[in-house]
Amino acid sequence: MARWITSSWNVKPTVSNRLLRQMLLCMLPFVVCVAKAQQAASWQEIWHEVMSGEETETSDWEESFDWLEQLAAQPLDINQATRTELEQLPFLSSRQVMDLMEYLERYGPMRSLGELRMVSSLDYAQLQLLPFFVYVGTSGEKKDSSPTLDSLLRWGRHELTGSLRIPFYTRRGDENGYLGYRYRHELRYEFRSANRLRAGILGAQDAGEPFGANKNRWGYDAYSYYVQLKGMGVVENAVVGKYKMSAGMGLVMGSSFMLGKLAAMQTMGRTPALLRPHASRSEADYLQGAAATLRLAPSWRLTPYLSCRAMDATLNADSTARTLITSGYHRTPTEMEKKYNVRATDLGVSLGWQHGPLHAGFHAAYTHLDRSLQPDTSSLFRRYQASGSDFMNLSASYGYSSWRLRLSGETAIDRKGHLATFHVLNFQPSNALALMAIQRFYSYRYQSLHAHALSEGGHVQNESGLMLGATWKPLRRWHLQVYADYAYFPWARSMTSQASSAVDLLASSVIELGSWTFKARYRCHRRERDDETKSTLEHHTEHRARLSTTYSSKGVPLSLTTQGDYLQATGQGWMVSESASWQPRRWLLSMTSAYFNAGSGAYLYLYERQLPHSFDFGSLTGEGLRCSLLARYEVGRWLCHVRLGYTHYFDRASIASGLQQIAHSSKTDLDVQLRYRIGR
Repeated sequence: MARWITSSWNVKPTVSNRLLRQMLLCMLPFVVCVAKAQQAASWQEIWHEVMSGEETETSDWEESFDWLEQLAAQPLDINQATRTELEQLPFLSSRQVMDLMEYLERYGPMRSLGELRMVSSLDYAQLQLLPFFVYVGTSGEKKDSSPTLDSLLRWGRHELTGSLRIPFYTRRGDENGYLGYRYRHELRYEFRSANRLRAGILGAQDAGEPFGANKNRWGYDAYSYYVQLKGMGVVENAVVGKYKMSAGMGLVMGSSFMLGKLAAMQTMGRTPALLRPHASRSEADYLQGAAATLRLAPSWRLTPYLSCRAMDATLNADSTARTLITSGYHRTPTEMEKKYNVRATDLGVSLGWQHGPLHAGFHAAYTHLDRSLQPDTSSLFRRYQASGSDFMNLSASYGYSSWRLRLSGETAIDRKGHLATFHVLNFQPSNALALMAIQRFYSYRYQSLHAHALSEGGHVQNESGLMLGATWKPLRRWHLQVYADYAYFPWARSMTSQASSAVDLLASSVIELGSWTFKARYRCHRRERDDETKSTLEHHTEHRARLSTTYSSKGVPLSLTTQGDYLQATGQGWMVSESASWQPRRWLLSMTSAYFNAGSGAYLYLYERQLPHSFDFGSLTGEGLRCSLLARYEVGRWLCHVRLGYTHYFDRASIASGLQQIAHSSKTDLDVQLRYRIGR
């Protein structure tokens, strides 16, 4: 086998190749056992498959995982869930929510989750994800439509969770540069009751940040706290503390959940309007104060909000703010100087109306900064960045939904009258075919501090685009998805000093053959950038391809997935990975190993099992090996997670640069998490 690998790849038997062959040979016993495997994929793995081609910021990935983590912690009874509750699941399209409600109305309560396959509009991803977020309740079980606050407090569940990351290496900043020690840790407490009451507090510390010192005199570097009450008479949803919210299509207020193109294909462009607690360690785009959704009448909903929070910012010489910062890092004296330099006050309102297939809304948002925002506009692409002390945005959203056709959109203006629009059209000519079109126009002068919507450039500004997509099931177990997106940027962008464009193409296929699942995906992404003289534009094209195979059977709690990735951009890259999980009743053991080889500036994405409330981006570059092992054990009220990660590079003697530099070619991290639970 080793001889065949060497001859087939036509490489010399260097140390790295010997290690690679040893790794592949170690995988062979798992391959032999594939005939006895049972799929035990987590929702995190499935969602990572949806998101792993996106080029969004890490905070956006973290937000999507955090929100789904919260939903999975308290799943819905599918037989008693309302339409509003199902719409909270961000991976469902409007048509799929309607079909689920119609199925329950026509055929009565589901007896098992296997009946989900009878809902024809549910695609492969939704069928895999839904069992983690819904369950079939006991027959005859009735939902308490008006629980008292006393009963909610009496029958709730308490959870106390502590997490710690121990690095078995030293960064340059740990020796001289960082204000704190090299351990990352967090402590969180949460109380939940009947999916109606939720309260919690979280303290988080990144590696290198001081604890109980400097500006962190209250201990942790960042805290989040919240109380949420749902379904109490006229108050449908209320949050006090730190929270996230979105309205319309996200052109005015979209800080709650940001979907990329791949996720938009799963939801057919639906943007969930949500109000939820901010229970994440992320310090981006949250609000702090109070907000509530009030039911004024059967068809009318009103959501006012008020927020006052401190934000990180770099300052100019005249004490105005140059840049607002959302990374949340305060490891060095320079980073600590930027902490809480600006205070932002937000207030706004969202009024929604829905009657039958029609819906409409009005949204207003106002933001005041106590320091004027004055960015450096010497660079052409920064000429129209948000500036000033006061920001006002108004928008109207509207739509029509029927069994085969759905149209929704939003049109917004800022305080100077600059325009942004976003529209989604869905048409389903048959149960096997769904078509989608997304149009967007964001003026290069449009400014909003809280807007988040689908875009190629990453901002709701300086972009016009049209995305066409289709989901087709030629056979019951064969799912195809394709999209084509064209974006035009009328003003200069980073690395582009004139008007430019981008084209994004994707094709994805999933085939289920008995116990086997085969997945294939190809993506071509072309952008225009300045040449060396900045006089003309050059095309930069990136090709990504992925093939994976999963086998599942009954009787053995073992899962196995083999995956190959290929990347061609400025250089070439490829990766082969193997993951295996063994999950009996109280135990979970998960292993992932991969060999990757990617040129400079090229990144490959690898999914690894995560600890609850934890997130790792999973991007790899260069040449090396990546291995991780996760173990989970539950006994009584205690739940323990341990995760060990190891990365070794063949093409370098040190890892990273600056204060993050590690003077070795490998690094090892140990994550430990303990959770104690009281109540049901």
